[in-house]
Amino acid sequence: MISQRWRLASIFLILSNLLAFAAAQFSCIKNGNYSSFSTYKDNMDTLLSSLPTKVDINGFYNASEGQSPDIVYAAVLCRGDVQLEECRTCIRNAAAELVKSCPNYKQAVQWNELCMLRYSNESMFGIMTTFPSWYWKNGKDASSPVQYMADVSRLLDKLRGQAANGGSLRKVAAGNSSSVDFQIIFSLVQCTPDLSPENCSSCLIEAAVDIPSYCNISIRCRVLSPSCNLRYHQLPFYNETRLRELQELATLPPPPPPLPPPPQQPVSPPGPEKNDNTVIIASVSVGVGLIVAVLASILLIKRAKKKPKEELEPAQPARDINVVDSLQYDFSGIKAATDDFSVSTKLGQGGFGVIYKGKLTNGQDIAVKRLSLDSRQGDVEFKNEVLLLAQLQHKNLVRLLGFSMEGKERLLVYEFVKNRSLDKFIFDPIRHNDLDWEIRYKIICGISKGLLYLHEESRLKIIHRDLKASNILLDGDKNPKIADFGKARLFDVNETQANTNKIVGTYGYMSPEYAMYGQFSAKSDVFSFGVLILEIISGKQNRSYKNGEDVEDLLSLVWKHWRQETAEDIIDPVLLRVGSNTLAGILRCIHIGLLCVQDNPSDRPAMGSVVLMLSSSIISLPVPFEPTHSTTRGYNLRIPNFCGYGLNEFDSSGSSAFKRSSTQSMESLKTDMSMTGFRPR
Repeated sequence: MISQRWRLASIFLILSNLLAFAAAQFSCIKNGNYSSFSTYKDNMDTLLSSLPTKVDINGFYNASEGQSPDIVYAAVLCRGDVQLEECRTCIRNAAAELVKSCPNYKQAVQWNELCMLRYSNESMFGIMTTFPSWYWKNGKDASSPVQYMADVSRLLDKLRGQAANGGSLRKVAAGNSSSVDFQIIFSLVQCTPDLSPENCSSCLIEAAVDIPSYCNISIRCRVLSPSCNLRYHQLPFYNETRLRELQELATLPPPPPPLPPPPQQPVSPPGPEKNDNTVIIASVSVGVGLIVAVLASILLIKRAKKKPKEELEPAQPARDINVVDSLQYDFSGIKAATDDFSVSTKLGQGGFGVIYKGKLTNGQDIAVKRLSLDSRQGDVEFKNEVLLLAQLQHKNLVRLLGFSMEGKERLLVYEFVKNRSLDKFIFDPIRHNDLDWEIRYKIICGISKGLLYLHEESRLKIIHRDLKASNILLDGDKNPKIADFGKARLFDVNETQANTNKIVGTYGYMSPEYAMYGQFSAKSDVFSFGVLILEIISGKQNRSYKNGEDVEDLLSLVWKHWRQETAEDIIDPVLLRVGSNTLAGILRCIHIGLLCVQDNPSDRPAMGSVVLMLSSSIISLPVPFEPTHSTTRGYNLRIPNFCGYGLNEFDSSGSSAFKRSSTQSMESLKTDMSMTGFRPR
């Protein structure tokens, strides 16, 4: 039985290699175009042609070519078990195919059976990217799906940790485990080795989260993204021996540098032999010299370790300056793109400036935020903030394209999102009909993934602090994008919560510990997200409602119906046109929303748990506590008092630089809350 299985596996491996290039998937990313005879095209051709020869046995290589604004970045990653020549052949073919598949696109990515190649006009080194992604399934469904998927999850969890801790040369792991009906699950997970262990783990978690949605209960699944990939199958598809060999090579210490050749003695003319003492003295001198050189090297290494990071990496500031400069737009060009900031191009009024629609000369639509002129920021601080915001790359975040500045003018240039904000749909008596449950569920899941990225997956830990329906934009396919980071706060890696002396946000979305005491954390965003879930499902705003002589708010209204098992009464009637299976999913989302709006932050789930709850109906949900914080009954006084931590923040004057703040007393707290606009229904 076993030998037959392995014979089948060998056949499968051969067929996989034969079909390596027939299974290619590619994605052309709309982020600018280049012309056929441009400097960018020349740089790209030079870079792509060099990739196959530069990659080594570890299967990963990244590089750049040219200078801003025509600089091109590229990265390749071969599957962890392939031979070097197979890897190079795959990269060579992928480069030729991708240029043909995505002509004139400045950003593109292609996955073949054995390798991945991507290029971009933006730096990608060490940056986790999960968009775009592909999910591929094949084969029959599992006969015992619940147990099979639980076994898959355990195997992926085990391999994820091994891959994330694989080192700076290789982040790959493969293995197998037994499952029901005598099946064996084989799996391989891999990250680009330039990622940190935390980002590698986060990337693989995000890849696995959508398996229930896209691969369902299939016994085979493959997930592809620019920074990581995973695959499981009922037959072995990887070369275990090759993986082990490469893993051992990666753990070996580098070979010592070759010793310098001994000094050549001049050839003496024939004559009497030299004194042996001369030879001894020369030998001793060479030995002493080598010892002194070794000791000097050791001392230099020790001194280098004691130096601050700024001295060890003198080239980093110059690199950051180049990146910032590449994001700067010509002010006159943006002014022309918005028709001199005319009223006809105005999209709305943000907390710290007016937002306009513009069109660049290349036809690309943009959204431009013109910041208030009373900002106290200097040029350096403003550029630093732009650099930080530009590093936030996720499909569910509105993307910052760049900036422009002239005198006191400060402009932020964003991607234009077609369908405006979520509140224009769910609270509109006509347009709410356009959002069926499938679309609303997609919006809920997308927002959760964007928040998970901000809290745990990006290199920057961001607390949004103003998550609400008007700050969720919808693209042409109604995919959600979190917008407006003007009130966000940047946390240090080890910080979990903090205090502020100025409370900003929107009343009704703010968590009780933040509105009452100025204490906020990632759980503050979780509270706002819970309110959003209940708004999206009910179609009602989080305000007060008169019920006879009583006045109720949305949270207490939902809680009352949920406890009385009449939750269907607060669901938007548009969603009740669906079947019972969908109704069960809606009720589960209400349950998750109530978990998120609990008074005590420690009772609320983290966003990683929320994403898993939303993606899998198998995970059981705890019973929530009643949300006593409301717009009608004030704030719960059982909230624990947290210690305040210093942290980086956006200045309250608008899109200001991140700065250090200190804890303030309760008496000094000020409020700067905004009210959501209400429209009659």
